[in-house]
Amino acid sequence: MMPRLRLVSRAETQDPLVLFMYDRKFAGRDPAIDPGTTASGAPGNFEAVFAHSPDVLEHVVQGFYLKQTGARKLPLKYMELAITRVGWNCSCRWMYSEHTKILRGLGYSEDALAAIPAWPTSELFDDAERAVLAYADCIALDHGRTPDAVFAKLAGHFDEEQLIELTYITSMFMMNAGMIRALRLEHDDYDERVAEMASPPEYRFVEREPAPLPKRT
Repeated sequence: MMPRLRLVSRAETQDPLVLFMYDRKFAGRDPAIDPGTTASGAPGNFEAVFAHSPDVLEHVVQGFYLKQTGARKLPLKYMELAITRVGWNCSCRWMYSEHTKILRGLGYSEDALAAIPAWPTSELFDDAERAVLAYADCIALDHGRTPDAVFAKLAGHFDEEQLIELTYITSMFMMNAGMIRALRLEHDDYDERVAEMASPPEYRFVEREPAPLPKRT
């Protein structure tokens, strides 16, 4: 399987950002010819596809750097918790997988990581974490529609600057999840799983009045 767009070879580009990202991720290899895998085990084709538009790649990478830099006031663990939940909500296998690994590196237990898909039923998250997870659900599942009670809970733990960071970064990664799935990048390069399943060759649907149900005593 391959992404829906071909990977851009080193020989095709002189763009300094594209080459910087290739060197950072592939240590001198050409991702279009000798892709291998990244340090985390992912295919690593995100940048090699977005390299078709270096301006867009730059915009995306700036977002990644904005999240990762120490200039952020919001602790990284809350951003990563929201991103991981967005990956689950958006059925983005790469995002969920990659950011679960980051949370593990930030000290989350295996039990807590396993609880993220069904977090409302878990007691492994504190009040602030539960507010972040609920907010990620509002952004990813309800297009940003957020009950006042959820936002009030957030405001009890984070200041205005931190809430802007959380809102922007969570929304940015929801967009990224959609792009990854649409272009079939990284771990999300797989065939559609919802399809008509085979029936016996003699089967044909016939419209008719259903038989009366038996009377129950």
